[in-house]
Amino acid sequence: MANVATKIRDGLVNLVSNLGTPRDKAASSFYGRPLFTDDEGSNAYRGTWLARKIIDIPALDSCRKWRGWSADQKQISAMEAEEKRLGVQQKLLDALIRARLSGGAALYIGTGDSNPVMPLRPESIGKGGIRHLNVLSKRVLQAGELDRDPESPGYGRPAYYTLSSGVAGTVRIHPSRLVILQGAAKPDPELDAGDGWGDSVLMALSKAIKDADSSSGNIASLVFEAKVDVIKIPRFMAMLADPVYEQQVLQRLQLAAMAKGINGALLLDKDEDYEQKTANFSGLTDVLLAFMQLVSGAADIPITRLLGQSPGGLNASGDNDIRNYYDRISSGQELVLSPALQVLDECLIRSALGTRPKEVFYNWRSLWQTTDKERADIGKTTAESIKIVAETKLIPDDVMTTVAVNMLTEAGVAPGLESEMAEYALSAPEGDDPDDDEDRRAAATPVADAAPRSLYVHRDVQNVSEIAAWARGQGITDLRDDLHVTIVHSSQAFDWIKAGNANDWGSDGRDELVIPEGGPRAVEPLGGMSAVILFASSQLVWRHESIIRAGGSHDFEDYTPHISLTKAPIDLSKVEPYRGRIVLGPEIFEEIRED
Repeated sequence: MANVATKIRDGLVNLVSNLGTPRDKAASSFYGRPLFTDDEGSNAYRGTWLARKIIDIPALDSCRKWRGWSADQKQISAMEAEEKRLGVQQKLLDALIRARLSGGAALYIGTGDSNPVMPLRPESIGKGGIRHLNVLSKRVLQAGELDRDPESPGYGRPAYYTLSSGVAGTVRIHPSRLVILQGAAKPDPELDAGDGWGDSVLMALSKAIKDADSSSGNIASLVFEAKVDVIKIPRFMAMLADPVYEQQVLQRLQLAAMAKGINGALLLDKDEDYEQKTANFSGLTDVLLAFMQLVSGAADIPITRLLGQSPGGLNASGDNDIRNYYDRISSGQELVLSPALQVLDECLIRSALGTRPKEVFYNWRSLWQTTDKERADIGKTTAESIKIVAETKLIPDDVMTTVAVNMLTEAGVAPGLESEMAEYALSAPEGDDPDDDEDRRAAATPVADAAPRSLYVHRDVQNVSEIAAWARGQGITDLRDDLHVTIVHSSQAFDWIKAGNANDWGSDGRDELVIPEGGPRAVEPLGGMSAVILFASSQLVWRHESIIRAGGSHDFEDYTPHISLTKAPIDLSKVEPYRGRIVLGPEIFEEIRED
């Protein structure tokens, strides 16, 4: 018995319309290997603005905001100066454009080594160790055979590159000395009998670009046919056989055109007929825009960026398209450029600083620029978040300071704050005076010079009447005459100028500091006082810490902003904490007198 084989297909088949059968019109469609030469890509780049913008725009956007280094100010200045000396930003842009156009390019790290076939070890680079960077196109830099060692970190990539030089002849270069940039990556280099580089970005886009250019050219040709005059002459074709008649017709038309041009009137014989035909351009704009949108989608560039036009439609802003495009550029910077630049960056740091500090790193700057209003809203929201978290006292003050600095820095609210705070990190904060500091304050005397001295800093309470009225209502008697808040009590002498100014810590240039209503408050005994008002203020805590880090000390265990009220006995279980505002005057600097 013969075996009967049944072929099962997973698809829609219609024998009437030939859908899914060998007679289907789409059955003969297939994808072949694309043919796109370097000369064709160069001609397109030089000859059509659309191809040039597709190549240049992503490369330019990847480099135009560049990157920001995270280090102390001297190190940042040295790094930026070294990048400027070597022209890193400009040469990377040049290499990116060449890579996208031709399929590959590289930056050569010139260190003066006589044997470039040996690996480049970044740890061997000293200050000024990078002499130059050169852009090499794939035309002069040929990839060698692929590395087939599965234990090698460079497996599947060229084991070396060969540079064709008219001066030095043929030179082999180790891949570690090159920043390799590909155009459009090939799916599997091992199956492709190529040259070790990628494809031109224009290869997959060439048809879409040609369609758009052809459509634009055809529409431009229609402009010349926008208006056509048609004159109908009886027995015109039959009479053209007579040369005399032909000459008469030409003279007749010239006279008609002249008469129409002079006085706008057209003189015709009674049997002649005249009409004017005009081309209809409605809908052509939509057709051309549709082709441009196809190019935009194929190039992964928003049409607002590609054509420089405003988006259409009600309430259309194009922000979402631009944000998505910027996210794509950012992904390329992190996933493509950063790994490619890794060896160069390690050498660059050492060439600029002479060493490799572990804390030095960089981030790519965002392409999306916020407006002044957006920055103000971000700053306000960040400050409010810090204030709320700080007032809960769930996070220790020293940790909260670090968190706040990070939040303000990352939000871009206070540029340079991180490096300025780092300069204060000479010693850990030690806390404040929880005890009665009135006697020491009474023994303090003001000074006018900047010589190293002991220091007592405080702010006097300005709204004493409001606090006194609350105290009377709570049964607190014998209220002190000099209500104040201590900021620091340093018996260790140091230069007061290093303590800075309170206005640098959030006072907005005003002499007074207002602690708004609400927040955590308590009335407790403290030191020799029977009742003090404890309250939260991140500004006072930061100010206290800044003075400590500037070289001062603190003679007590802990620091909590407080106002000492009285030494008279009182039942605190019946006292409701003060919830109103606290207005403090300017900082007063005084020297501590031990007697």
